[in-house]
Amino acid sequence: MALSLGAPLAPFAREAATPMVAVGSQYDTTHVYVAPADVDRFVDSFLGTFGGQSTRQGIATVTPTPSSTSTQLLQTPVGTVSLFGFRTPVPHPFGLERTGYLVTDLDVAVKAARASGADVIVDIFPDPIGRDAVIQWPGGVNMQLYWHTTPPNYAAFQTVPENRVYVSAGRADAFVKSFLAFSHGKTVSDTKQAPGVEIGRPEGSYRRIRVESAFGKMTVLVTDGHLPYPYGHELTGYEVADLGDTLAKAKAHGAKVLVEPFTSEGRASAMVEFPGGYVAEIHASAAH
Repeated sequence: MALSLGAPLAPFAREAATPMVAVGSQYDTTHVYVAPADVDRFVDSFLGTFGGQSTRQGIATVTPTPSSTSTQLLQTPVGTVSLFGFRTPVPHPFGLERTGYLVTDLDVAVKAARASGADVIVDIFPDPIGRDAVIQWPGGVNMQLYWHTTPPNYAAFQTVPENRVYVSAGRADAFVKSFLAFSHGKTVSDTKQAPGVEIGRPEGSYRRIRVESAFGKMTVLVTDGHLPYPYGHELTGYEVADLGDTLAKAKAHGAKVLVEPFTSEGRASAMVEFPGGYVAEIHASAAH
């Protein structure tokens, strides 16, 4: 029997959305690598600036091939750091991943990342307290995914930090599309002509995309890569109640203010370098 022109055709199979694997922003850490001699100075400075506490320092192998590092978790009300002080050379590509994201199931998360357009550049491997993998998003953004054998239980942040991701104009849309598919997040804003002062170029403008998901906040800075130091070196932006007070604490605890406070679109921001070389953006409402 001939098919009538008015008969509906069978629809193409629609790909199901990836599973939700995020746990919460308080389980997402910035990975900070410093020389062993700088570990204690960094801890004192970072906690002196933001408050909080550190877990006990341990020595472990946290890579799939032989290595040795000190490892500890710095938990503050405004962000968490996984701190590494490698005693051995750091195996490639470790040290290039910017963050660690806790997931509910690592196998499911890796599959979801692949389905969302990420590459798995370090396949799943065991560590002393769980399992890990390293993925790379379009645009060359590396992140670690991790799962703990004993589920952690951390207090929520007072303010959620932002993951600050610099990407090229040619890969920005692909990055955001992939990350949103994986994270089940949403675009909060996409500003095509954001003030260039935010990336150290006050005469120009750039594209700024803000994203939120259960993993936390993310600011995607879309640039041509013509960035004055230290822009692009920072991995995380920390939101504080009073920027001036926080910077005073930072300086009192050995940190350097690399970019003095400036105001842009309701936010007062500064750039700080902590002992050991870790660069961070710190911001508050422009009222402070």
